[in-house]
Amino acid sequence: MNALNRQVSEALKNQSAALATHMVAREFDRHPELEQRYGKIGREKCLQDAGYHLAYLAQAIAADSTDLFIDYIGAAKFMLAKRGIPATDLANMIETMKASLEQELPTELNLLACGYLNIGLAQLPRLPEDLPSYIVEGAPLATLANEYLQALLRGERQVACKLVLDAVQQSTAVRDVYLHVFQRTQYEVGRLWQANQISVAQEHYCSAATQLIMSQLYPHVFGSVKTHGTLVGTCVSGDLHEIGVRILCDFFEMQGWHSHYLGANVPSPSVIQTVLQLKADVLAISATITYHVDAVEKLIAALRSTPECGNVKVLVGGYPFKVAPNLWRTIGADGSANDAEGAVIEANRLTWQSFSA
Repeated sequence: MNALNRQVSEALKNQSAALATHMVAREFDRHPELEQRYGKIGREKCLQDAGYHLAYLAQAIAADSTDLFIDYIGAAKFMLAKRGIPATDLANMIETMKASLEQELPTELNLLACGYLNIGLAQLPRLPEDLPSYIVEGAPLATLANEYLQALLRGERQVACKLVLDAVQQSTAVRDVYLHVFQRTQYEVGRLWQANQISVAQEHYCSAATQLIMSQLYPHVFGSVKTHGTLVGTCVSGDLHEIGVRILCDFFEMQGWHSHYLGANVPSPSVIQTVLQLKADVLAISATITYHVDAVEKLIAALRSTPECGNVKVLVGGYPFKVAPNLWRTIGADGSANDAEGAVIEANRLTWQSFSA
């Protein structure tokens, strides 16, 4: 991160509450009809949204990635459309953000921030109001994935579990279940929540049920011969979305690694202590949400500053790294991958020399 980007990002974070309040007051003054359309609750939601706009803008600037901000604008457009809120409201709020930042930030800082906002505004009309399903007819195990998802959405965890166990018993590879059923359905659950088609409670139920069902497959997962090194997998502090890194750790186990899954919201000192205790070869860090990328960068920096971890390779993954393919370089990682299978390939490549020596 260059100095100016860091300065702008920190200013947005430090002044977020005041800026969000200023933005909403200004927006409701400019468009009095909003009060009638949305009322007090709508105003509170607008204030919450303004905070998200600022958080994602700050992280996109920190990562020097307009792609991250464009992607966020696209997600916001999609979510608002599914709640009956037109894209013009989002465009108006971005314009109000520009006016607020021009008033509240020094010129050099607001010019950079408003440049990102202008790019978002320019792309907004081209961004879709709908997103396709992640479960595509004809894709590997698509029928099983769809039946599995529907069972979970009905709250029938036992049915979902039986579908998976029966498929494995009938010679479906566990690795394929992980890639094409668990991973795909988790993406789809997230899309359905964004589309306002399921509740937060349903989303959490689907994730919790999937983790329980994954545990039923552990005799297959942990039965492989260990021929590679040791991997520690974690989410950063503040990130509660743990299922992706759990899938990754299980996949490494199936591919001959010793994996140690730390879960969600793990403080950096504890992660580094575990890496040292286990003499890990690779640290895999997951970030599901863009504004957690900063925490990933800080964890990597803390690891790099620990002399005993000098040979540890760092892999990063999660949604932000798909949106911005070179982001891993920006934050100091050694590599990245779009899924668990790719992560194993990348880890093997990064550690090949040490294992073959």
